[in-house]
Amino acid sequence: MTRLLAVLAVGVLSACATNPSIPPVAEVDLPRYMGDWYVIAHIPSFRERDAYDAVESYRLGEDGRIRTTFRFRKGAFDAPLETMEPVGTVVPGTNNAVWGMQFVWPIKAEFVIVDLDRRYSRTIVGRSKRDYVWLMARTPQLPGSELDAAIARIRELGYDTSKLRMVPQSGAR
Repeated sequence: MTRLLAVLAVGVLSACATNPSIPPVAEVDLPRYMGDWYVIAHIPSFRERDAYDAVESYRLGEDGRIRTTFRFRKGAFDAPLETMEPVGTVVPGTNNAVWGMQFVWPIKAEFVIVDLDRRYSRTIVGRSKRDYVWLMARTPQLPGSELDAAIARIRELGYDTSKLRMVPQSGAR
């Protein structure tokens, strides 16, 4: 019986070790976070895997929900503009750093702000599953050293950075 409990304990601890909750930033000033964010690099979802000129825009609604518009071109700079408009809801008790992002009712995807610079000019959004991640900035490109540091941070968070895709950005809207 002791051996069985030991095996179960190791199994539970292993499961926790392979998929721990991802740590959010301490606090997000929501009004300051609103606005346009260029997607610099990502481990993309199926729909955005060939995105060009990807920009995520947030607007705080009167109801406290985050109105989101994700604009991108699929496969080329001259492709038609596509949009998705999920709605974000801040998870209570997370200091605005964890959201539920709803693309289809009633399903909400986890959206965790895991890195945010003091100037609110660069952010990393991740998920506990370590399946998707988004490095975003207020400008279409980041200086090389800042990009390298952000990728190192993504690796520290437990992501396989060989899966990162740099998003081509023309800077045009």
